[in-house]
Parts: sequence; C-alpha cells; structure tokens
Amino acid sequence: MRPDDIMLLQYTGGTTGLPKGAMLTHGNLTAACAQYQLWNGGRGPDAARRERRVIVVLPLFHIFAFTCDLLMSLRRGDEMLLHARFDADAVLRDIEQRRATDMCGVPTMWIALANHPRIDQADLSSLASAASGGAALPAEVAARFERITGRRIGAGWGMTETCPAGTSQPNWDGAPRRQGSAGLPLPGIEMRIVALDDAARALPPGETGEIAIRGPNVFQGYWKRPEETARAFAGGFFLTGDIGRIDAEGFLFLTDRKKDMILSGGFNVYPRMIEDAVHEHPDVLECAVIGVPDAYRGQAAKAFVTLRPGAAPFTLEGLRVFLADRLGKHEMPAALGFRDALPRTPVGKLAKLVLIEEERGRGPAA
Repeated sequence: MRPDDIMLLQYTGGTTGLPKGAMLTHGNLTAACAQYQLWNGGRGPDAARRERRVIVVLPLFHIFAFTCDLLMSLRRGDEMLLHARFDADAVLRDIEQRRATDMCGVPTMWIALANHPRIDQADLSSLASAASGGAALPAEVAARFERITGRRIGAGWGMTETCPAGTSQPNWDGAPRRQGSAGLPLPGIEMRIVALDDAARALPPGETGEIAIRGPNVFQGYWKRPEETARAFAGGFFLTGDIGRIDAEGFLFLTDRKKDMILSGGFNVYPRMIEDAVHEHPDVLECAVIGVPDAYRGQAAKAFVTLRPGAAPFTLEGLRVFLADRLGKHEMPAALGFRDALPRTPVGKLAKLVLIEEERGRGPAA
C-alpha cells in the first residue's frame, strides 16, 4: 500500500448536480486526520488528549462523519455514541445522561436543537466541542444557540474533495472571533480567491471570487471523468465552485455556491445572503432560497419557509418590509412559499434540487 493508492471513491452529495466519485487516497485521508489533530492540539496542553464521548449522528457514508467522527475517533481511541438517525431528544439525553463531549452536525440539526422546547433547561456542561458543517450555518442560529446554552458552535468549511479538511474557526479561549467567518485554513493547506471569469487570476484580500485550495488532503480527481478533473484544477489549485472572500488576516467568508448564484436583472444575487436575512425573522424556523424564472429580470429569488410552532404565515409584502434594511432591492424575494418541512438529502442538508425541479415547468413569473 502506497500513499497515492486510492482508499475509497467518495461520492459527492449531488446537491447541485449528479454525484461524482472523488478519488481519495490513503495519503489524502491520513493528511486530513493529521491536519485536524494539529488544529485541535492547539487548544491547550490537554485538548488533544482529553477523554471524548462522541455523538455520531451523521451518516458515516458522508465525508464529514467518515473523517471527523469515525477516522478521528479511531485515531484517538474515543468512545462513539452511534445514532441511526437524528433525534433532538436522544441527542440531549446523550449530553445530559451519558456526558457526551463532542458532536458534529449539519445546520438543520443545530436549528432543531436551538429550537428544542427544553434547550434552555438542558445541562450541556459536558459538551466541549460542537461543530457544524456540510452547509453554511446561519449566523442567527449560531448566535441563538450560544445565547441560550453558552456554547459556541464551531463552524468551518470543507468538501468531499478535500476529505473534508479546509478551514475551521479558532474556538479556544482567547482566540480571535470573526462573526460570520468559516475560519482559517488548517495546517498544510493553501487557499486563494480567483476571479470568476479567469481562474488564473488571484484576487487580493477582501475581493469576492471562487475559492481555490491545494494541500495533501485534496483529492486526485473524479473517477472515470478526466475532462471534469481537468476543468476542476488550475495552477495546481482545486477550483471548489464555492464563492467567498478572504480578509487580510486570512479568515474565509463564504458567499454561496457558484451554481446556486441567481442572475437577476444584471446583478449577481446569492441565496445564502437572503437566507441569513430571512432567518432573522422571529417566526421563521428554516429557509431555503432558489432562483426561479422571471419574465422581467430573467431570474428572481423565491424563499421557501417553515414556521416556528404557533407562528402564523405572513405575506410576501410583509417579509419584504422586514428585509428592507437587511437586503438590497435586487436581492428581495419575488415569491414566497410555506412548507411544513423542507426536503433534505440523506445527510440532513436542505435539498434545493428538489425545490428547483418542483418549480420547473411553471413558467416565468409575470
């Protein structure tokens, strides 16, 4: 066995297209585990050696759980508390009764916990590490969870193609805080922002473009897709398809997926920016925004919303009034839909492709 031998074909989630088999080698996954270990080892002399009881609620076929829960727990000899599916009551019991110390989850799980009717009475004192990944965590959800529980949810960024090591927020005492940031690159990782129309042109700090990454954790290419593999790299960097910016201190700020960007009346509109603003509405539990055909603008934003228990539906005009000082006019939703639940992938992420497929065939809005 050599470091460059393929260890597994890890298929991408397919949230923006057909799944592709990412060729991950023994070297890639070993590097990712070492990067996480080095990062966590920076949290004090006992941080890397403390006794852990890890809640494993994410499916182990997903790269987030495979690396951060399974491989890291095996590497350290942690106890794993396995769950067949996510249930907020069961998670709270593991923390309170079994004194669980660590949990990785996707944003929908943290939203459910932050809105659990017993969350403000729950004893979460054993929970030393709470991490969110798989999709962007709305800032309002993270702030609400910290307000209620006193526990910070550590956010980061990564992809199937990076095993999924990428960035992580410094989450130890005295660490710098950047509201809304996905954190700093993990050890051994180089990142830069490149122009959306020219991957060879790196942008200066503060400018928005496509996130590019290289490091020993980055995959070898897509299984039996040489043309897609060639398009995915430029100058030795993997072009992630994610849009963001890096500030002068090296902190990454995510904007959205390149494929999710809405072109509305000549403006680039990013669904995540709208979702974050809608999440601040006191009656909103979850929100997903997609682009829909619009006869005048070409595309416009439509917001799909689930409501908090007991909340009544509101009008599109009422929502636009609420968002007036949070979004620009070109970012305002042109349509609004309420759902009892939003569609999800097997991992628990919001499945926007389902919403997009449902909207197809309805024709452009007047």
